[in-house]
Amino acid sequence: MKNKFKKLIAFPGAVLNKLSSIQETLGRIESKINLQQNLTIDESEFKVYSQWGEDGIIQYLINNIEIKNKVFIEFGVENYKESNTRFLLVNNNWSGLVIDGDPKNIEVIKNDGISWRHNIKAEGSFITADNIDSIFSKNGIKGEIGILSVDIDGNDYWVWDSIKSVNPSIVICEYNSLFGSSKKVTTPYKEDFVRFKEHYTFVYYGASISALTELANLKGYSLVFGNSNGNNAFFVRNDLLGDLKVLTPKEAYVKANFRDSRDLEGNLDYLSFEDRVKLIENLEVFDINKQTIEKLKDAK
Repeated sequence: MKNKFKKLIAFPGAVLNKLSSIQETLGRIESKINLQQNLTIDESEFKVYSQWGEDGIIQYLINNIEIKNKVFIEFGVENYKESNTRFLLVNNNWSGLVIDGDPKNIEVIKNDGISWRHNIKAEGSFITADNIDSIFSKNGIKGEIGILSVDIDGNDYWVWDSIKSVNPSIVICEYNSLFGSSKKVTTPYKEDFVRFKEHYTFVYYGASISALTELANLKGYSLVFGNSNGNNAFFVRNDLLGDLKVLTPKEAYVKANFRDSRDLEGNLDYLSFEDRVKLIENLEVFDINKQTIEKLKDAK
Protein backbone atom coordinates (compact mmCIF):
# COMPACT_ATOMS: atom_id res chain seq x y z
CA MET A 1 0.00 0.00 0.00
CA LYS A 2 2.83 2.41 0.89
CA ASN A 3 4.55 1.75 -2.44
CA LYS A 4 1.32 2.49 -4.34
CA PHE A 5 0.90 5.71 -2.40
CA LYS A 6 4.48 6.77 -3.17
CA LYS A 7 3.93 6.13 -6.87
CA LEU A 8 0.82 8.30 -6.86
CA ILE A 9 2.66 11.14 -5.11
CA ALA A 10 5.59 10.87 -7.52
CA PHE A 11 3.30 11.04 -10.55
CA PRO A 12 0.52 13.67 -10.16
CA GLY A 13 -0.95 12.57 -13.49
CA ALA A 14 -1.61 9.16 -11.98
CA VAL A 15 -3.54 10.81 -9.14
CA LEU A 16 -5.69 12.77 -11.61
CA ASN A 17 -6.37 9.62 -13.64
CA LYS A 18 -7.40 7.80 -10.49
CA LEU A 19 -9.71 10.63 -9.45
CA SER A 20 -11.26 10.67 -12.94
CA SER A 21 -11.85 6.94 -12.71
CA ILE A 22 -13.60 7.40 -9.34
CA GLN A 23 -15.71 10.26 -10.74
CA GLU A 24 -16.80 8.14 -13.68
CA THR A 25 -17.63 5.15 -11.47
CA LEU A 26 -19.79 7.30 -9.19
CA GLY A 27 -21.49 8.78 -12.25
CA ARG A 28 -22.28 5.31 -13.60
CA ILE A 29 -23.73 4.29 -10.26
CA GLU A 30 -25.86 7.43 -10.03
CA SER A 31 -27.06 7.00 -13.61
CA LYS A 32 -28.14 3.40 -12.94
CA ILE A 33 -29.87 4.33 -9.68
CA ASN A 34 -31.76 7.16 -11.39
CA LEU A 35 -32.88 4.78 -14.12
CA GLN A 36 -33.94 2.06 -11.68
CA GLN A 37 -35.89 4.50 -9.52
CA ASN A 38 -37.69 5.90 -12.55
CA LEU A 39 -36.97 9.48 -11.51
CA THR A 40 -38.46 12.49 -13.24
CA ILE A 41 -36.26 14.79 -15.28
CA ASP A 42 -36.36 17.35 -12.44
CA GLU A 43 -34.87 14.76 -10.08
CA SER A 44 -32.15 13.55 -12.45
CA GLU A 45 -29.43 16.18 -12.26
CA PHE A 46 -25.94 15.07 -11.29
CA LYS A 47 -22.44 16.21 -12.13
CA VAL A 48 -19.43 14.20 -13.25
CA TYR A 49 -17.70 16.42 -15.80
CA SER A 50 -20.44 18.96 -16.49
CA GLN A 51 -20.39 22.38 -14.85
CA TRP A 52 -23.62 21.77 -12.98
CA GLY A 53 -26.13 18.90 -13.26
CA GLU A 54 -26.15 18.52 -17.05
CA ASP A 55 -24.57 15.04 -17.00
CA GLY A 56 -27.62 13.66 -15.23
CA ILE A 57 -30.11 15.37 -17.55
CA ILE A 58 -28.31 14.06 -20.62
CA GLN A 59 -28.43 10.54 -19.20
CA TYR A 60 -32.15 10.94 -18.53
CA LEU A 61 -32.88 12.16 -22.05
CA ILE A 62 -30.87 9.51 -23.91
CA ASN A 63 -32.64 6.85 -21.84
CA ASN A 64 -36.06 8.25 -22.68
CA ILE A 65 -35.88 9.08 -26.37
CA GLU A 66 -34.69 7.11 -29.39
CA ILE A 67 -31.25 8.21 -30.55
CA LYS A 68 -30.44 6.86 -34.02
CA ASN A 69 -26.92 8.23 -34.39
CA LYS A 70 -24.88 8.37 -31.19
CA VAL A 71 -22.72 11.30 -32.22
CA PHE A 72 -22.41 14.63 -30.43
CA ILE A 73 -21.03 18.05 -31.26
CA GLU A 74 -20.03 20.44 -28.50
CA PHE A 75 -18.42 23.81 -28.96
CA GLY A 76 -16.96 26.26 -26.49
CA VAL A 77 -15.36 23.36 -24.57
CA GLU A 78 -12.11 25.07 -23.51
CA ASN A 79 -9.79 22.17 -22.53
CA TYR A 80 -12.70 19.69 -22.24
CA LYS A 81 -12.02 18.93 -18.58
CA GLU A 82 -15.43 20.40 -17.76
CA SER A 83 -18.05 19.84 -20.43
CA ASN A 84 -21.52 18.55 -21.20
CA THR A 85 -20.40 15.58 -23.30
CA ARG A 86 -17.27 14.13 -21.70
CA PHE A 87 -19.23 11.76 -19.42
CA LEU A 88 -21.42 10.78 -22.37
CA LEU A 89 -18.25 9.93 -24.29
CA VAL A 90 -16.71 7.72 -21.59
CA ASN A 91 -19.88 6.26 -20.05
CA ASN A 92 -21.97 5.61 -23.16
CA ASN A 93 -19.19 5.24 -25.75
CA TRP A 94 -20.56 7.90 -28.08
CA SER A 95 -18.44 9.55 -30.76
CA GLY A 96 -18.06 13.27 -31.12
CA LEU A 97 -16.56 16.51 -32.28
CA VAL A 98 -15.47 19.23 -29.86
CA ILE A 99 -14.52 22.73 -30.96
CA ASP A 100 -12.73 25.59 -29.26
CA GLY A 101 -11.15 28.79 -30.53
CA ASP A 102 -7.97 28.54 -28.46
CA PRO A 103 -5.24 26.32 -30.04
CA LYS A 104 -3.77 25.69 -26.58
CA ASN A 105 -7.01 24.09 -25.45
CA ILE A 106 -7.09 21.86 -28.52
CA GLU A 107 -3.52 20.76 -27.80
CA VAL A 108 -4.54 19.79 -24.26
CA ILE A 109 -7.44 17.72 -25.58
CA LYS A 110 -5.30 15.95 -28.17
CA ASN A 111 -2.73 15.08 -25.51
CA ASP A 112 -5.40 13.81 -23.14
CA GLY A 113 -5.71 10.01 -22.98
CA ILE A 114 -9.37 10.44 -23.82
CA SER A 115 -8.36 11.18 -27.42
CA TRP A 116 -7.01 7.68 -28.04
CA ARG A 117 -9.38 5.81 -25.74
CA HIS A 118 -12.44 7.18 -27.50
CA ASN A 119 -13.58 8.29 -30.92
CA ILE A 120 -13.39 12.05 -30.53
CA LYS A 121 -12.14 14.82 -32.79
CA ALA A 122 -10.90 18.17 -31.50
CA GLU A 123 -11.08 21.13 -33.86
CA GLY A 124 -9.43 24.49 -33.24
CA SER A 125 -11.60 27.16 -34.84
CA PHE A 126 -13.11 30.48 -33.82
CA ILE A 127 -16.78 29.87 -34.53
CA THR A 128 -18.93 32.27 -36.52
CA ALA A 129 -22.36 32.04 -38.09
CA ASP A 130 -20.67 31.79 -41.49
CA ASN A 131 -18.17 29.01 -40.80
CA ILE A 132 -19.96 26.61 -38.45
CA ASP A 133 -21.43 24.28 -41.10
CA SER A 134 -18.11 24.11 -42.93
CA ILE A 135 -16.39 23.07 -39.69
CA PHE A 136 -18.85 20.19 -39.35
CA SER A 137 -18.33 19.22 -42.99
CA LYS A 138 -14.54 19.34 -42.64
CA ASN A 139 -14.83 16.80 -39.83
CA GLY A 140 -17.19 14.50 -41.73
CA ILE A 141 -20.33 15.21 -39.72
CA LYS A 142 -23.68 15.89 -41.34
CA GLY A 143 -27.31 14.88 -41.08
CA GLU A 144 -28.69 13.05 -38.07
CA ILE A 145 -26.75 13.39 -34.80
CA GLY A 146 -27.64 12.77 -31.18
CA ILE A 147 -26.67 15.94 -29.33
CA LEU A 148 -25.62 19.49 -30.20
CA SER A 149 -24.28 21.49 -27.23
CA VAL A 150 -23.84 25.23 -27.76
CA ASP A 151 -21.91 27.36 -25.27
CA ILE A 152 -19.74 30.09 -26.77
CA ASP A 153 -20.65 32.95 -24.42
CA GLY A 154 -21.72 35.31 -27.14
CA ASN A 155 -23.19 34.52 -30.54
CA ASP A 156 -24.97 31.36 -29.37
CA TYR A 157 -28.35 32.36 -30.83
CA TRP A 158 -26.90 33.44 -34.18
CA VAL A 159 -24.69 30.39 -34.60
CA TRP A 160 -27.49 27.93 -33.80
CA ASP A 161 -29.76 29.82 -36.18
CA SER A 162 -27.20 29.43 -38.97
CA ILE A 163 -26.69 25.66 -38.56
CA LYS A 164 -28.30 23.78 -41.45
CA SER A 165 -26.09 20.72 -42.02
CA VAL A 166 -26.92 18.66 -38.93
CA ASN A 167 -30.20 17.50 -37.42
CA PRO A 168 -29.71 16.86 -33.69
CA SER A 169 -32.11 14.87 -31.55
CA ILE A 170 -31.26 17.03 -28.53
CA VAL A 171 -29.95 20.60 -28.37
CA ILE A 172 -28.42 22.08 -25.23
CA CYS A 173 -27.89 25.82 -25.31
CA GLU A 174 -26.66 28.23 -22.69
CA TYR A 175 -28.93 31.17 -21.89
CA ASN A 176 -28.25 34.39 -20.00
CA SER A 177 -30.46 34.47 -16.92
CA LEU A 178 -29.86 38.21 -16.48
CA PHE A 179 -31.93 38.81 -19.61
CA GLY A 180 -35.02 37.50 -17.79
CA SER A 181 -37.64 34.89 -18.67
CA SER A 182 -39.87 36.86 -21.03
CA LYS A 183 -37.65 39.17 -23.09
CA LYS A 184 -36.86 37.67 -26.52
CA VAL A 185 -33.42 39.17 -26.87
CA THR A 186 -29.83 38.35 -27.73
CA THR A 187 -26.61 40.29 -27.97
CA PRO A 188 -26.40 41.76 -31.50
CA TYR A 189 -24.37 39.64 -33.90
CA LYS A 190 -20.70 40.54 -34.01
CA GLU A 191 -18.46 38.09 -35.81
CA ASP A 192 -15.52 38.50 -33.42
CA PHE A 193 -17.59 38.65 -30.22
CA VAL A 194 -15.55 37.64 -27.16
CA ARG A 195 -17.33 37.83 -23.82
CA PHE A 196 -14.53 39.27 -21.70
CA LYS A 197 -13.70 41.90 -24.34
CA GLU A 198 -17.25 43.15 -24.91
CA HIS A 199 -17.85 44.44 -21.40
CA TYR A 200 -15.71 44.43 -18.29
CA THR A 201 -18.45 42.75 -16.21
CA PHE A 202 -18.25 39.43 -18.14
CA VAL A 203 -22.06 39.14 -17.90
CA TYR A 204 -23.05 40.73 -21.22
CA TYR A 205 -23.35 37.79 -23.60
CA GLY A 206 -25.66 35.27 -25.22
CA ALA A 207 -29.44 35.17 -25.45
CA SER A 208 -32.49 34.92 -23.24
CA ILE A 209 -34.27 31.61 -22.73
CA SER A 210 -37.33 33.01 -24.54
CA ALA A 211 -35.29 33.98 -27.60
CA LEU A 212 -33.71 30.52 -27.75
CA THR A 213 -37.11 28.84 -27.33
CA GLU A 214 -38.54 30.91 -30.18
CA LEU A 215 -35.65 29.82 -32.39
CA ALA A 216 -36.02 26.20 -31.25
CA ASN A 217 -39.71 26.20 -32.15
CA LEU A 218 -38.92 27.52 -35.64
CA LYS A 219 -36.39 24.70 -36.06
CA GLY A 220 -38.84 22.02 -34.88
CA TYR A 221 -37.77 21.65 -31.24
CA SER A 222 -39.48 22.05 -27.89
CA LEU A 223 -38.14 23.15 -24.53
CA VAL A 224 -38.18 20.29 -22.01
CA PHE A 225 -35.89 21.43 -19.19
CA GLY A 226 -33.87 24.24 -17.70
CA ASN A 227 -31.12 23.29 -15.28
CA SER A 228 -31.48 24.24 -11.62
CA ASN A 229 -28.55 26.67 -11.73
CA GLY A 230 -30.18 28.81 -14.39
CA ASN A 231 -27.91 28.74 -17.42
CA ASN A 232 -28.68 25.79 -19.71
CA ALA A 233 -31.84 25.01 -21.66
CA PHE A 234 -32.59 21.57 -23.11
CA PHE A 235 -34.56 21.13 -26.33
CA VAL A 236 -35.80 17.91 -27.95
CA ARG A 237 -36.84 17.51 -31.59
CA ASN A 238 -40.61 17.38 -31.83
CA ASP A 239 -40.77 13.98 -33.53
CA LEU A 240 -38.92 12.45 -30.55
CA LEU A 241 -40.80 14.06 -27.65
CA GLY A 242 -42.90 11.05 -26.68
CA ASP A 243 -44.08 11.55 -23.10
CA LEU A 244 -41.69 14.41 -22.33
CA LYS A 245 -43.49 17.47 -21.00
CA VAL A 246 -43.06 20.64 -23.04
CA LEU A 247 -42.28 23.70 -20.94
CA THR A 248 -42.73 27.40 -21.47
CA PRO A 249 -39.65 29.61 -21.00
CA LYS A 250 -41.18 30.91 -17.79
CA GLU A 251 -41.53 27.36 -16.43
CA ALA A 252 -37.96 26.38 -17.32
CA TYR A 253 -36.29 29.66 -16.37
CA VAL A 254 -34.24 29.88 -13.16
CA LYS A 255 -32.80 33.10 -11.75
CA ALA A 256 -29.08 32.34 -11.64
CA ASN A 257 -27.45 32.77 -8.25
CA PHE A 258 -23.88 32.21 -9.38
CA ARG A 259 -22.03 35.51 -9.02
CA ASP A 260 -19.51 35.64 -11.84
CA SER A 261 -19.46 39.36 -12.64
CA ARG A 262 -16.20 41.33 -12.53
CA ASP A 263 -15.18 44.80 -11.42
CA LEU A 264 -13.10 47.21 -13.52
CA GLU A 265 -9.89 45.46 -12.44
CA GLY A 266 -11.21 42.09 -13.59
CA ASN A 267 -11.81 40.71 -10.09
CA LEU A 268 -14.96 38.87 -9.02
CA ASP A 269 -17.23 41.37 -7.28
CA TYR A 270 -19.89 38.93 -5.92
CA LEU A 271 -22.81 41.18 -6.80
CA SER A 272 -26.44 40.19 -6.38
CA PHE A 273 -28.59 39.24 -9.35
CA GLU A 274 -30.31 42.63 -9.33
CA ASP A 275 -27.02 44.53 -9.18
CA ARG A 276 -25.62 42.47 -12.06
CA VAL A 277 -28.65 43.35 -14.17
CA LYS A 278 -28.12 47.04 -13.42
CA LEU A 279 -24.55 46.83 -14.70
CA ILE A 280 -25.75 45.88 -18.19
CA GLU A 281 -29.24 47.36 -18.42
CA ASN A 282 -28.08 50.20 -20.70
CA LEU A 283 -26.24 47.90 -23.11
CA GLU A 284 -27.73 47.03 -26.49
CA VAL A 285 -29.63 43.85 -27.25
CA PHE A 286 -31.41 42.66 -30.37
CA ASP A 287 -35.15 42.03 -30.01
CA ILE A 288 -35.87 39.06 -32.27
CA ASN A 289 -39.58 39.81 -32.60
CA LYS A 290 -39.32 43.51 -33.36
CA GLN A 291 -36.03 43.03 -35.25
CA THR A 292 -34.66 46.11 -33.56
CA ILE A 293 -31.70 46.97 -31.36
CA GLU A 294 -32.49 48.64 -28.05
CA LYS A 295 -31.26 48.89 -24.49
CA LEU A 296 -31.82 45.82 -22.32
CA LYS A 297 -33.91 47.81 -19.83
CA ASP A 298 -36.27 48.92 -22.64
CA ALA A 299 -36.80 45.48 -24.17
CA LYS A 300 -40.15 43.84 -23.43
